[in-house]
Amino acid sequence: MNDEDVCQVDLEVCVECGICIEGWECPTGAIYQQKLTGSRAIRSVFSNPLSKHPGTGITGRGTEEMKTNDVTGRFDFGQVGIAIELGRPSTGAYFYDVQKVSRAVAALGVQFEPKNPVTELMNVQTGDIRSDVLQEKVLSAIVEFLIPEEKLTEVLRAVKQVSQEIDTVFSLDMIARLDENCFSPTLEVARHEGFNPAPSTKTNVGLGKISEGKVLA
Repeated sequence: MNDEDVCQVDLEVCVECGICIEGWECPTGAIYQQKLTGSRAIRSVFSNPLSKHPGTGITGRGTEEMKTNDVTGRFDFGQVGIAIELGRPSTGAYFYDVQKVSRAVAALGVQFEPKNPVTELMNVQTGDIRSDVLQEKVLSAIVEFLIPEEKLTEVLRAVKQVSQEIDTVFSLDMIARLDENCFSPTLEVARHEGFNPAPSTKTNVGLGKISEGKVLA
């Protein structure tokens, strides 16, 4: 066997998703899980769907996300929930890019979701991420927060600006309750600010007991 027949894992960009280990068994045992210590252990809880986040107790990025509002009722009338996701499979994201987003929205006084694992790594007043994890790469990370409807315009403008500084894929999700005419208060604001929203109404309806009046957009 020569050097051209040997494959090596680049540990600098590996997000510890576990696919190479869980997906198949190497007949020679050449692929194995190294012991994850210190800040590098963060990669697994954000990337491996089988890893349970120690703070939230949830597997797969450690957050229930906004789409469970039919059960949790986290967002009320007059409020908008926003999730900004950085990275996806085959791309990933570094926490120094996550920090650019969290800093931009923290300056606007948003209310970060306390049960989101990114929030656990953050100073919620400044949006600063722990310095020891800034160079860590994960499959994806979600900055999740709550704002009043009247703050949506300035938040969208800040998000649009900071999105130009991010070196990975970037997506924006919003959730709000529909009014009596089944109209979402977020759509026209988003369109006015140059976004092209797709009101897909992704929820977990049917997976839990729906509380009265919890209508989503």
